[in-house]
Amino acid sequence: MTSQAPTIFSLQAPKDVSLTEIEAELNQIWQSYGITGEDGGLPAATRATTFTLVVYEPEETQYLLAALGFYNGPIDGILGPQTVVALREVQKKYNLPETGTATPETLAVLREAYVKRQHNGAEGDTSGGDFSYSLDATSPRIADEIAIRNPCRIIALIPIVGEDAGVKAQVSAYCPIQKQSSSTLICCEYITLSGTAAALERVAGMIPALLIGGLPKFLWWKATPDPNNSVFKRLAAICNNVIVDSCNFNEPESDLLSLQALVETGVPLADLNWRRLAAWQELTAEAYDPPHRRAALREVDRVMLDYEKGNPGQALLFLSWLASRLEWLPVAYEKESGDYDIFKIRFLAQDQRQIDAELAGVPVADAGDIAGDLIALRLSSTNAQADCGTVICSETGGCMRMETHGGAQSAGLFQQVSSLSEQKAEALLSQQVQRWGREALFEESLAIAAQTLKLGQ
Repeated sequence: MTSQAPTIFSLQAPKDVSLTEIEAELNQIWQSYGITGEDGGLPAATRATTFTLVVYEPEETQYLLAALGFYNGPIDGILGPQTVVALREVQKKYNLPETGTATPETLAVLREAYVKRQHNGAEGDTSGGDFSYSLDATSPRIADEIAIRNPCRIIALIPIVGEDAGVKAQVSAYCPIQKQSSSTLICCEYITLSGTAAALERVAGMIPALLIGGLPKFLWWKATPDPNNSVFKRLAAICNNVIVDSCNFNEPESDLLSLQALVETGVPLADLNWRRLAAWQELTAEAYDPPHRRAALREVDRVMLDYEKGNPGQALLFLSWLASRLEWLPVAYEKESGDYDIFKIRFLAQDQRQIDAELAGVPVADAGDIAGDLIALRLSSTNAQADCGTVICSETGGCMRMETHGGAQSAGLFQQVSSLSEQKAEALLSQQVQRWGREALFEESLAIAAQTLKLGQ
């Protein structure tokens, strides 16, 4: 079940300002404002009073689509319906496969068209980087999921292609209109800073001053965190949480190691992909909650985990969570690539029992929106008398590989994970900003994953 995005009212459409005028312009928006409601009254507009969210975009897809006239929604990095439609239009126009995703070929075409526009000054635009586009109130954006619960300030850092022309700043304010509360508008403030990566790094020193003092501060880094990036270093040092999503990592194994290195330096990390494992963790714990099965849990010495081929992040984090709870120590790691990506990992328990785990990246014809989603889990024992066999499957993926091995027939307990609407990054983000600080379970699991991956180096 998915929630319907609310109607968005624009207090202030994106407006170009100088870097030094950002705060003054935002204050001016709130000095005198009201709109006429259905009853003729003037609803109060509540500005950001809860936290600041800084969003660093990893690439320029939406910006390019907007600059070229294919897209008029928000630049928020979410691959929502409007972005998908825009990408399909580009692909149709340039005779590319209509995938609705930002394929390398599509991005190459967009960059080439952007450069031509920059040189030609289309429609009087000499920069080619016109960022002033109209907001489509029906389009999804980061603020939809967040502003419903809390008004906040969002600072978007948008790296763009092209020549370094400094940093362009814009301010805007949007308010989701709730039917159940038409007397009050809960509003988000947007500050958008766009420029080349080098230009953004030059202004990194002024970004902390834009964070609301005395309130929680979050950094959503929508790329692999780079400890050498000056923007990342400055913001990670002062934010209550640095939020990433490992399902988007280009090199998941080495990138998970990078996350562990950041944790070791004291960076308070949160991974949205870790949140997607909650249902699997809960069902696994529930399977061994009865007293007669709790003792049998110590008999588990075989783990099989299937995931959608492409990103082993979820599978590695789940297995590492299980190992951290049962005090298993990784001692061997092997990877085989082919039609299936196979990870074979050996652990030792505290009593020196050997546990063998196999993670299998399964090629699927209809992959979901989340790269590397878990498909199935089987826990079993070489002890035929142990009552610990458990099979857990996703509602959509099923357990076909395990059933062909007889796993479903021999398992003592069979459970199913239903699809959750909270899998999408923007929904998970709205939950994540309700908490901050270090997350012990995640850090313990990430540490085990890092120990495992280092065995393969």
